[in-house]
Amino acid sequence: MADNANCAGSREFHFTGQDFERIRKLIYDRAGISLSVAKQDMVYSRVVRRLRATGMRTFAEYLSRLERGDPVELEAFTNSLTTNLTAFFRESHHFPLLAEHVGKRERHPIALWCSAASTGEEPYSMAMTMVDLFGTFTPPVHILATDLDTNVLRKAQEGVYPLERLEKMPEEAVKRFFLKGTGAQEGYARVRKELRDMITFRQINLLDDDWPMRGPFDAIFCRNVMIYFDKPTQYKVLQKFVPLLRPDGLLFAGHSESFYHAADLFRSRGKTVYELAPHSSR
Repeated sequence: MADNANCAGSREFHFTGQDFERIRKLIYDRAGISLSVAKQDMVYSRVVRRLRATGMRTFAEYLSRLERGDPVELEAFTNSLTTNLTAFFRESHHFPLLAEHVGKRERHPIALWCSAASTGEEPYSMAMTMVDLFGTFTPPVHILATDLDTNVLRKAQEGVYPLERLEKMPEEAVKRFFLKGTGAQEGYARVRKELRDMITFRQINLLDDDWPMRGPFDAIFCRNVMIYFDKPTQYKVLQKFVPLLRPDGLLFAGHSESFYHAADLFRSRGKTVYELAPHSSR
């Protein structure tokens, strides 16, 4: 590979094509993320912060530390490269479908899994949907919310957001589900405790061979995650979802994701919602 990642006059640290390839391998092995060559500038700008934080002077030195398996720095490195774009009620058509699905179920309690929780907007949107469905702040629902990035999980657990993050929500919903801060917390709002109590936040790597949960779940949200995985990695993750879903459970995907390459596992219900294929191995 040509050394086109190095822009000597404009970068603080020397960054070679070999450095980029080592980073690509590290993040693929650890998080399943497939980085395209076009991402070199983004990778440099994010990983260089770790060089400054650790006091290292070269990418080669830093990457050798990662390749030796430093667990603390590997976590920080992974956090630096994961993308956490999210919003309350993002892809809003999914939430009425979730309510309709759960509303038909006679078996309680309901178990839901948000497998890429990021800073919490998605699982809290699921929780608000359940409160509205059952007409109580203590519905018979438990939500597991997981993410690879430990930094965003901490923010999700706190449930504190700048008010501008709530601007697209109806004012009535903001009043019901959030407490606005005063004094030092002015300009922020916190999700009500009842919603936070519905959710358990845990760090999980979807690429791990063993996941600590056993299910079964009535629905799994795995939205806008698979786009970072290649097809074999997607299939591996989908295969592990199968035994964790109830036979009539639903899998919600992102708007740009499709799982037609895993038709033996899941079939489309439309609107990026999937159900188990008739003869999927459980």
